[in-house]
Amino acid sequence: MNAHPVITWTESGETRSARWRSESGMPPPGRVVIADDRMSAEAAYCLACEGTAMLWRGDFQNARQLLQAMARRSDRGPRHAGKRPAVTPPAPPAEAFHLHRQAQSQRARILAMLVLPFAADHGVPLRRAPDVRQACLEAYGAGDVPYVASLRELLGLIGAHEWRKNGVEVPALAARIHPHYGVFAPIRSEYVGLVAAAPLPMPMPALAFDIGTGTGVVAAVLAQRGIARIVATDQDPRALACATENIERLGLAEKVEVVRANLFPPGRAALVVCNPPWLPARPSSPIEHAIYDSDSRMLRGFLGGLAAHLAPEGVGWLLLSDLAERLGLRSRNELVDAIAQAGLKVIGRIDVRPDHPRVSDTADPLHAARSAEVTSLWRLAAA
Repeated sequence: MNAHPVITWTESGETRSARWRSESGMPPPGRVVIADDRMSAEAAYCLACEGTAMLWRGDFQNARQLLQAMARRSDRGPRHAGKRPAVTPPAPPAEAFHLHRQAQSQRARILAMLVLPFAADHGVPLRRAPDVRQACLEAYGAGDVPYVASLRELLGLIGAHEWRKNGVEVPALAARIHPHYGVFAPIRSEYVGLVAAAPLPMPMPALAFDIGTGTGVVAAVLAQRGIARIVATDQDPRALACATENIERLGLAEKVEVVRANLFPPGRAALVVCNPPWLPARPSSPIEHAIYDSDSRMLRGFLGGLAAHLAPEGVGWLLLSDLAERLGLRSRNELVDAIAQAGLKVIGRIDVRPDHPRVSDTADPLHAARSAEVTSLWRLAAA
């Protein structure tokens, strides 16, 4: 398999080609036409729905406006002249979830059809194009040859760059965490608040493990709470670099060691913390691995290995939302059974209701589940 997919098109009577880049895992489009400022939103949307990509040669800001117009058409859905949309009863939660993901995936495919040329140094050779070289460098690494990528992905890279530059305020830390592209940002502050408020095992643990550290936010909170040494693990190179940078920025490098590991590092600790992906579904792109966990593999791996990595009288903290239960993707009994089968027992649980914007967004297809969601810190010990 070619590690660097190539797209081909005809321009000025010549056949041309370039490398295709997509961090979201979008396959290269099979058909490409040239487009510029004369392209109407309706024509662009129709081409995109047919799977035809448009390589933009016009003004960059006009391309952004065109993408917004395409998004509005996609959000309206198919139109049937002279017909009112059929009124259908609400789907069961699990079906609504899968339909929602299917619609999101279809929308992403359509909007990915507006593509841009990039120079080898990640510059965009279009009128009024911003300097996006640093944003692309952070996501793609050093460039070597010209390439083509979607405008929608580029806008995501720009947004990720701004988050990395400005950081996300974490009240429990009284500081900012700077997420890297592709690393889940701690914008859901309730689970961090649980880590900051839950009673620590006594005597104070000399060593704690943070499994799947991501940005390093949980490890940083544990260090600020007085734990002398924390080993933070991850197997994603981006997460390892992100956590290391955040820990150093916060002045906690003497307390926190960031290591590459599949779940657990060697040894045992008095406190082992894990915040696995909350939804047992298959990620549709590499960037979704922090949200979706196929067959609850990370959750089951953590539970299955926890007892062997707890020091005598040690405690495990599992940070988990019940959104999967409310969507019918995993039952509470399945979770409780998995805990018991791993040779563990529940010694306590702390619950909190999230307050993120989606809780009150009645237009969200999953609003009923999100509005009732509870995030919990499960305190576990060897049975």
